Amino acid sequence: MFPLQRGRRLRVNESIRSLVRETTLSPSDFMFPMFIAEGENVKIEIPSMPGIFRRSIDLTVEEVKELFALGIHAVNIYVKVDESLKDNTGKEAWNPNGLMQRAIKAIKAACPEMIVMPDVALDPYSIFGHDGIIANGDVENDATNEALVKMAVSHAQAGADFVAPSDMMDGRVLRLRQGLDAAGFQNVGIMSYSAKYASAFYGPFRDALDSAPKDTMTHTEPVEVPKDKKTYQMDYANRIEAIKEALMDVEEGADMVMVKPGIAYLDIVREVKNAVNVPVTVFQVSGEYAMIKAAAERGWLDHDQIMMEQLMCIKRAGASLISTYFAKEAAIILNK
Repeated sequence: MFPLQRGRRLRVNESIRSLVRETTLSPSDFMFPMFIAEGENVKIEIPSMPGIFRRSIDLTVEEVKELFALGIHAVNIYVKVDESLKDNTGKEAWNPNGLMQRAIKAIKAACPEMIVMPDVALDPYSIFGHDGIIANGDVENDATNEALVKMAVSHAQAGADFVAPSDMMDGRVLRLRQGLDAAGFQNVGIMSYSAKYASAFYGPFRDALDSAPKDTMTHTEPVEVPKDKKTYQMDYANRIEAIKEALMDVEEGADMVMVKPGIAYLDIVREVKNAVNVPVTVFQVSGEYAMIKAAAERGWLDHDQIMMEQLMCIKRAGASLISTYFAKEAAIILNK
């Protein structure tokens, strides 16, 4: 018998399609990653990320106000650290008067309801461009964790709502939770980068912060340094490992877990979503952003349609929150 069920009945027009749509997007689904630089009235476009800028704190605050007015309620912030402040200890990362700490205070003072999630990792502060302290040719896991605790507590003291460890050190969520609680910050949350893969999609981000691993021959005393971040970031061939890492982070006290990158890892997003009982954040990373921008500039695809499709697909896969450089552009479309 010719089918009584005709799927096309539910696709006749946009009104019907909107009635039965399984997944929806709103500006509150987005978190906007922001790059912060020293100075005043500074706004420098990142060449590999068209439309994304390093801003001084004063201009960052103005941008934050615009984002909040659009319905975006969270920002993930990163700082461009002067070379003179970098070393192998990362001590500038917990300077109470550091760029990150001043930025957090300024944002919260200007827009108290904006959720501020500063990045917790040492690579912007490391002379070697790694996410931790280098010793004996490797990143020292436990020593790095101690530095990350100091960093996270300084962020909480400045007014951060969540800390966002992106370093992938073993056991760092537990150490951060213990450190924050001991310092009296029981209500400061942890959004853990739980399944962060060693991906080539991060290239433009490292341009923005100058945080790629450095050639050791550029230093006065040659030091053996890992050439990449594969000893701590995850192998992109692995799936079960991502579930294990997310479950461990939840057990250690993570309030949210993250999968990074985004669109190429939607299978991992769904696996993690099915495994954990906390919100799942997905980072649509710089390389994913740059590819859409580059293809659209050449007229090879429709920028807005691809942007919205990818964001919808990330949400459909299980994201509770999407960290994306498209947040502002997408929010403007959704608000029409």
